[in-house]
Amino acid sequence: MATRRITTRNARFQQLQALLTNRTKRGRAGEFLVQGVRPISMAVEHGWTVRALLYDAEARLSGWAQDLLRSTRGELLAMSPQLLAELSEKSEGAVELLAVVEMPPDDLARIEVGPEFLGVVFDRPTQPGNIGAIARSADAFGADALITTGHASDAYDPKSVRASTGSLFAVPVVRSPSHREVMAWVADRRAAGDPLVVVATDEHGDVDAADLDLTRPSLLLTGNETAGLSRAWLEAADVTIRIPMAGSASSLNASNAAAVVLYEAHRQRVAARHGAAR
Repeated sequence: MATRRITTRNARFQQLQALLTNRTKRGRAGEFLVQGVRPISMAVEHGWTVRALLYDAEARLSGWAQDLLRSTRGELLAMSPQLLAELSEKSEGAVELLAVVEMPPDDLARIEVGPEFLGVVFDRPTQPGNIGAIARSADAFGADALITTGHASDAYDPKSVRASTGSLFAVPVVRSPSHREVMAWVADRRAAGDPLVVVATDEHGDVDAADLDLTRPSLLLTGNETAGLSRAWLEAADVTIRIPMAGSASSLNASNAAAVVLYEAHRQRVAARHGAAR
């Protein structure tokens, strides 16, 4: 594909810039900007569609960047280093490559549910960085999906993509308007024979996380950073768990709480597998 040069803040540059700052325009375009070697590599490795690659027109590119430019079927945009730096949102250090990646559909049917299913719901997130952090923990501890509910923050915000360090591309992430759509999906999965257990995390939970059997197919609920889970989600849950804590803190950051419960689920599952192998 022919390379297009961008050396001024023209209409194409403004379209790219909007992907960083305007959620509505990202949604209409169905694409988002990816910064960083690992996230871009993960996107390619996991088969996401790269619509465009932006590279420094004046730099000597690394072998990694050259290989990507040769192998991509997307648009190639040779950028002035100043404009590329603006899109990379880095105040220091050279950037040689950015990617524009296509968003997958927000369809809960994308999520595969099996006998060891482990998923996370993040309700009404207000900090996009926390979405990325939970995606990273979900990936690290073997979860199968991350669902965000509500319209507060966007999983494809650059802060979320960066915080995930590439895990956003390894774990299916689906945005859902509310608990209603997710619980309808849960009901469908149960009707199909998948015994999903909906587990809410709350500081006033009924049982400690370590005392609940998390080896069952489980959907873990994490609440808004300020208000916690909505009443609707608490009522929809089959059980509510708490994380026992010492000290004066009454609760954990949303992403930290999710990481703790994901680790506990992973720990139990590894122990169960080792026990079954004996």
